[in-house]
Amino acid sequence: MCEFEPGAAVALPGGIGISRLSVYDIEAPDGLVGGTPHVHLACSEGYYVIAGAGAVQTLTPKGFAETPLQAGTVVWFDPGTIHRLVNGGELQILTLMSNSGLPEAGDAVLTLPPEHLTDRETYLKATALTGEGEARTPSAMARRDLALEGFAVLRESVEADGPTALDDFYAAAVRIVQPQLADWRRRWEQGARRLADETGAALDALEAGTAPHLQTAELHDLPAPTEFGRHGMCGRLDIYDITS
Repeated sequence: MCEFEPGAAVALPGGIGISRLSVYDIEAPDGLVGGTPHVHLACSEGYYVIAGAGAVQTLTPKGFAETPLQAGTVVWFDPGTIHRLVNGGELQILTLMSNSGLPEAGDAVLTLPPEHLTDRETYLKATALTGEGEARTPSAMARRDLALEGFAVLRESVEADGPTALDDFYAAAVRIVQPQLADWRRRWEQGARRLADETGAALDALEAGTAPHLQTAELHDLPAPTEFGRHGMCGRLDIYDITS
C-alpha cells in the first residue's frame, strides 16, 4: 500500500497549469494575424476558447491541419505537435498545460530556421526578448516572424517528403532542451507525479476501508493572476503562479 502524505504543496487538479491568453493581433508577413509556431517536447496542451474566433494550425508527422476556434471550443494536442494560433478577431483562450511548471520552465522550442537551432546558445540568442512591458513587442514579433520562416519550410517539407521531414527539427529541439531536463524532472516529481501518487494512496486507503485524506480537505483559490500581459509565444498571458 502506498503511504498517503497529507499537507503536501498545493497544485491544481492533475498538476495542470493554466493561463489566460489574448492572442497577438499584429499581422505577420504571410498576411495572417496571430502567434509564434512552436512545439512542446514533454507536455500536452489544451485550449478552451473564452471569446473571439480564429484557428490553430498544427503540423505533425501526419501532416498539416487547421482547426477552427470559436467561443466554447475545446481542443488539445500531444507533445511533438507544432502549433500556431491564428487570430480571426478578439481571440482569447484559457490554456491548460500538463505537468504544471514545465512549460514555464522552458518546454517549448520555436520553429526557427535550422541555422538558429545548431546549439542552445545560438537558439537562446535568436529568441531573446528585449525591453520591458510594451517595449518587448517588437522583439516578440521579430522572433515570431523568424519562427514563421522555419514553419513554412517545415510545412512544405512534410507535404513533399512525409513524416521524416520533421526528424531534423525534432532532433535539434531535443538538443536545445537537454540541459533543462534535470529541473523538469524535479518539477514533474513535485507536481503531476506527486498528485498521481496521492490518488493512488487514496485508492489504497479506500480499499482498506479508511480515508485519512478526507480529514485534510479544504478549498483553494486563486483570486487573480499574479502577472498580467506577459509576452508569450502566442500572445499576451495572464499568469497564475502555482508552486508545486
